[in-house]
Amino acid sequence: MKPIAIFRHSAGEGPGYFATFLDAHGIPWRLICIDAGEPVPGSVSDFSGLCLMGGPMSVNDDLPWIPPLLALIRAAAAAEIPVIGHCLGGQLISKALGGVITKNSVKELGWGEVTVCDPAAHDWLGDIERFEAFHWHGETFSIPPGATRILRSAWCENQAFVLGPHLAMQCHVEMTEAMIRLWNRAWADERATPGPSVQTPEEMYENIEARLAAMRVAADRLYTRWIAGLQ
Repeated sequence: MKPIAIFRHSAGEGPGYFATFLDAHGIPWRLICIDAGEPVPGSVSDFSGLCLMGGPMSVNDDLPWIPPLLALIRAAAAAEIPVIGHCLGGQLISKALGGVITKNSVKELGWGEVTVCDPAAHDWLGDIERFEAFHWHGETFSIPPGATRILRSAWCENQAFVLGPHLAMQCHVEMTEAMIRLWNRAWADERATPGPSVQTPEEMYENIEARLAAMRVAADRLYTRWIAGLQ
């Protein structure tokens, strides 16, 4: 099998549990470090799928790697090569496929429940109707033409959508404890007031092992359905 191309846009936002899942299933992958200046490949022909991770930038920023990456996503969609995105990655997929990225009504930082909002979600999540995901975002994507929203939260209406073999998520199901602790080094930089949609680092660490284990039940189902589309 050709490898999955995993795009890292920030040094602290690597593939996390997604890479662990691929390794457990014997699926090869290649990390493309956009943050280190690695160029966007000019073709999807060397890959069986694309995975886009998060990042602190906006999809609307004038960054030189964004237009070629959007073009690569469109090429993958045209070739029916599965694409999956986490947070910024989900926003990149939305924009590539005709959606728009705007400021969310509030920031979401920390653990928060997401709920199924369309029967199409059962193809991806089975009997799971809701689960606690991890969040770290201030912007949100729209649902592009032809796609189906499958998840929402109390603070962000569009938490995930599917389009054929493609899955775009606003939430982070790839998190590890090490990643959460690393991100919290920059918690103060978010300048967010703790409240219903914003947790403090201390609140994020409460029952963290159990929370990660529960989230991985949902992540396993989402990732298992996604790899089923690989050619």
